Amino acid sequence: MKLRKEEAAMLFYMISIAVVLIDQISKICVRIFMELGETVPFHRLLEFTYIENSGMARGLFPGYARLFAVIAILFVAGIMYYRKKGELRGKWMDIGTGFLAGGAIGNGIDRVIFGSVTDFLAFGSGRGIMNLADMAINIGVLCMVFAMVRAYVMERSEHKQQA
Repeated sequence: MKLRKEEAAMLFYMISIAVVLIDQISKICVRIFMELGETVPFHRLLEFTYIENSGMARGLFPGYARLFAVIAILFVAGIMYYRKKGELRGKWMDIGTGFLAGGAIGNGIDRVIFGSVTDFLAFGSGRGIMNLADMAINIGVLCMVFAMVRAYVMERSEHKQQA
C-alpha cells in the first residue's frame, strides 16, 4: 500500500512526537523515583540502572553533551531536508526516519537542558545502559535498512521480469 505525501508526513511526525513524549516521560519518572546510581532488577534480562551520561553511546567522549546536542540538531535537520527533497520515500523510510528523529530529539533535549542524557535500561547482554530514545534510534536504523533491502529486492525482481 502506497502512502500519499500527506499521510507519509503525518506518519513521520506522529512517530517522532510519540517517541519524544514517551522518552521524556520515562526519563522524568526515572529522575523522580530513582536515585542516581540505583539499580532495580525487573526481569532476568532487564534491570533499571539510573545513570547520567554526559558523552555519547557507552559513555564515550564524556563532557561533550552540548556538542552532541548540536550534532543531533544537524542530524534532524538533515532528515528533514532529505525528506522534503523526496530522497527518503516509502512507508518504512517514514517509520524509520520518524524513530530516528524522535530519538535524536529526545536525547538532544536532555543534553541541552541537563548537560547529560538520562540512561536507565540495562539489558542482560551487558551492552551498556541506554534509554528509550536510544532504542528508537536502533529501531529507526533497522526500519531504514529493511526499506533499502526491500527496494533493492523489488528492483532486482522487476529487472528479471523485464529480461
